Amino acid sequence: MKVVLEHLTKRFPSRNKKSNEEVIAANDLTFEIPDGKLIGLLGPSGCGKSTTLNMISGLLKPTEGKIFFGEDDVTDLPAEHRGVGLVFQSYALYPHLTVRQNITFPLENLKGDKKLTKEQMAEKALEAAKLVQIDQLMDRKPSELSGGQQQRVAIARALVKMPKVLLLDEPLSNLDARLRLQTREELRRIQRETGITTIFVTHDQEEAMSISDSIVVMKDGLVHQIGKPQEVYDNPVNLFVAKFLGTPPINVFQGSVRGKDIYIGEEKVLETNSLQLSNDSDVVVAVRPEGFLLDENGPLTLNLDRVEVMGRDISVVSTHPDCENASIRSIIDSDNEVNTDSKTVRFSLKPKKMHIFNKETGERIPFTVK
Repeated sequence: MKVVLEHLTKRFPSRNKKSNEEVIAANDLTFEIPDGKLIGLLGPSGCGKSTTLNMISGLLKPTEGKIFFGEDDVTDLPAEHRGVGLVFQSYALYPHLTVRQNITFPLENLKGDKKLTKEQMAEKALEAAKLVQIDQLMDRKPSELSGGQQQRVAIARALVKMPKVLLLDEPLSNLDARLRLQTREELRRIQRETGITTIFVTHDQEEAMSISDSIVVMKDGLVHQIGKPQEVYDNPVNLFVAKFLGTPPINVFQGSVRGKDIYIGEEKVLETNSLQLSNDSDVVVAVRPEGFLLDENGPLTLNLDRVEVMGRDISVVSTHPDCENASIRSIIDSDNEVNTDSKTVRFSLKPKKMHIFNKETGERIPFTVK
């Protein structure tokens, strides 16, 4: 089921009694979620992603704009008639019911020609449980399950009616790191097997990038960029997106453009063929951790702090007076040997892993190299 948002806006009254200024949680959102895809709504806390999800589900009514499921306008349709499955951050399981009863519960409310017999409900509940691999736990109660198992029950309950759209609101945030990794892989498998259009809300960029067909990066109620995870990572439209995506984070330097050359401090780090700037000016130069090449004659000199061996890679930790990061992390191949007795380390930079941004607006400035 394709989901389309048209100029979707949600305003809340101000909590400040002295001010009548409204809080805009979602601001003129317009984008399409293709049928059968898993889309990640990604952004920091308070960016409006959960508000957007709640409007799609029908739990919140938009102030302005429209929501379409396929060709149907569902903006004013009650949540129970939209055919959505919703999984919350808290599992919201009924503690007094068994796993089987929790999964079956949504089916018991079906009426008319959709009403099912007990045998049909039991069959559908078992199918949903098998899909999330908890069919052997059907007679247990939530208190007898681990956090990961409870999350699977919540997902099975959302899937049992085979919804048109599956909505996941930070469903992994209560799990430990290893279980998060395992469960997100399971979510991707389930989504592919069912083909249900899925919208996944998270603030964890690694989580969103690893399982999403496309990500929607949000901040302050606005959509900043939409695209395939790798495309957004490689070509961020602005400094916010560049800094939000990536672990370790991108290294951000105060730099300058002189002619067609890019400088960090007084060191010319790159010669460009074309740069979309009419005059020399101060800019922000951002370099991904994997964008450094160890080079004893390299143009960029950093103050060496330490070297961390990570097996297949080495993380060179350094500093620079013009870098806003407390420490610079350069990820290089473990075949490299870094002279740890030296106070400095020199690098060449990979042009494809560098980005130049307008210092005032934060917008990316395209360039090509010779």
